[in-house]
Amino acid sequence: MKKNQISEAAHTRKFAMSPSLGSTPLNDRQRWQSRIKSHPPTLSPSHPLLQAVLALFLAFPAWAQQEKLAIKPVNFAAVRFDDAFWKPRMDKVAAVTVPVCITYTEEKTGRIRNFDRAAGQLDGPHEGIFYDDSDVYKALEAMAYTLKVQPNPAIEQKADEWIDKIAAAQQPDGYLNTYYTVTGLDKRWTDMSMHEMYCAGHLIEAAVAYYDATGKRKLLDVAIRYADHLDATFGPGKKGWVPGHQEIELALVKLYHTTADQHYLRLANWLLEQRGKGLGKGYTWDNKTWGGVNYCQDNVPVKDITDITGHAVRAMYMYTGMADVAAEIPGAGYEAALQRVWEDVVGRNMYVTGGIGSSGQNEGFTTDYDLPTESAYCETCASVGMVFWNQRLFLMTGESRYFDVLERSLYNGALDGLSLSGDRFFYGNPLESDGRHARREWFGTACCPSNIARLIASLGNYCYAHNDRAVWVNLYAGNSANVQLAQGKVGIVQQTNYPWDGAVSLTVKPEKKMAFALHLRLPGWTGNEASPGGLYRFMDVMSSPVQLLVNGKPVEWRQEKGYAVIQRNWRSGDVVSLSLPMSVRRVVAADNLAACANRTALQRGPLVYCFEGPDNDGDAFNIIVPDHIPFSNAWREDLLGGVMTLIGDASVILPSPDGQSVATWRRQVTAIPYYAWNNRGPARMQVWMPRAAVRARVWGD
Repeated sequence: MKKNQISEAAHTRKFAMSPSLGSTPLNDRQRWQSRIKSHPPTLSPSHPLLQAVLALFLAFPAWAQQEKLAIKPVNFAAVRFDDAFWKPRMDKVAAVTVPVCITYTEEKTGRIRNFDRAAGQLDGPHEGIFYDDSDVYKALEAMAYTLKVQPNPAIEQKADEWIDKIAAAQQPDGYLNTYYTVTGLDKRWTDMSMHEMYCAGHLIEAAVAYYDATGKRKLLDVAIRYADHLDATFGPGKKGWVPGHQEIELALVKLYHTTADQHYLRLANWLLEQRGKGLGKGYTWDNKTWGGVNYCQDNVPVKDITDITGHAVRAMYMYTGMADVAAEIPGAGYEAALQRVWEDVVGRNMYVTGGIGSSGQNEGFTTDYDLPTESAYCETCASVGMVFWNQRLFLMTGESRYFDVLERSLYNGALDGLSLSGDRFFYGNPLESDGRHARREWFGTACCPSNIARLIASLGNYCYAHNDRAVWVNLYAGNSANVQLAQGKVGIVQQTNYPWDGAVSLTVKPEKKMAFALHLRLPGWTGNEASPGGLYRFMDVMSSPVQLLVNGKPVEWRQEKGYAVIQRNWRSGDVVSLSLPMSVRRVVAADNLAACANRTALQRGPLVYCFEGPDNDGDAFNIIVPDHIPFSNAWREDLLGGVMTLIGDASVILPSPDGQSVATWRRQVTAIPYYAWNNRGPARMQVWMPRAAVRARVWGD
């Protein structure tokens, strides 16, 4: 057998357990039937008792009612964007960012060449860093998402070429890692900090995405063979392991969702349960460089987590995996820990931009309320992880506060990581700059470019959710979508100029008249708490109420878990009009947050604003924003691709003509959305503005 092949028997066994595998996810009945078929009972199939039980179970899907009422996301492939904010960004990712990722992955670095070496088709040493395989997989995942919404034969051909190389590099037993294949397979699975499972997880995510987008199974087969290798190597009674960089856990759940093979779900849960038991002593690289078990969230069992620790991205991926497993295994026991650590993150360790991880030293967390502005790390990948995690928490609970945090991270902390041109990136995202920060073409550790690309390309995953009886509208953006309910399909056409405007129109198009509940998220920023947990609050009280109409008339609705819920019999063409007030809000931080003492930030809708030098005579540190100065919004089509600016007459400290003193002058100042800064070259920038002269600085300070 060639090393990149698998026996026909093994291939047949795998898909016999997944009779409904296809681009459409398994429905509940199919999933339960598959579980029964893949785990046959010990009784004889002809036993009368077994026959009666099976007949009753399969005949009454109401036995699975809890699962059927669970909230599920609407897949990105069922959502088509046509708005003025996200559609151009998705087009830019497809036309510019993905090709940039391809160029650096294939031509300017050795990431693809490493697969040729691992397949024995190219001589030479391994190039780059031991975890570089993961960048190939994330780029493939981004390619998959763009292919679904914007078919491109050249991109698909390139993806297929890469997949051929990946498949050729796979070992006969399913193992796939170019670093160890090239440098010595005898060292594989000897060091928990060397990212083998991290790379495997990104392979699985790419495989599921590419199969979903194209229907092609070659990469999915590779991922299944690797997952089977993992399952044969690790688990109860086998090799103990705690991945130094989490990712495999959430990926295995995705593979379970695609194949209905419970081995993957069980392995994901087992990997989570191994943490905090001392196995992390195997982190040789991490112990030497970063600090071992705390850095890798292996200091306590996951069910006992109370506080966020260590590396921010690793934490986000692990919490996402915990939520995924908890949603599938009743009684897994992760819910309480997830709630505790979420409250710690949003209440004591999150920036107003939704970014997390204040320290560049460990790419993560230090102590509560340690949130400096200029040295803020806020890795782009960590904000992407916040989107993943908070979506899963919403799916578990149906509570809108998780999407409030997701939206904050998406529009500010994550979106800031990608330039308006689509070909420059931020790894860290500070909230203050003296002009030394600049976007870069690429990085030695290049996780962020492909990560932000795959997030934007898959944005449709986060707009809507559903169960058999209800639809949730979570993100407001111009798009059309199809949602499957128990009674049939429901089309939704959303029209809005969000985030610049709070008017949202949703045309509901059920294929037949049907009753269901429509849940419309009421963003937290329409109230008086800027963020859950009280770390940030608005100085003013929102005076304009949310308005809601159906077919132009007031309608009865109830507020539930932060949503406006309309329960009615819907007809095709019913129009829901939602008006969200979008005044300019001043944000202040809790007293514990010393870096923001006597300072204020500006927010309008979901967008946090900043002051940048090019709009304010070259400076941003000499501006004072007293509490009483009003700000208005003004649309600038000619600025930064079209943005809503905030304008006010603030106080500005300027030196006297002789340079011997300073004076305070009243002058118009301009703020721009935070995500748009540093698109005109390095410049001074601030998010948190002094409310009094004592906190301002003069040019040159």
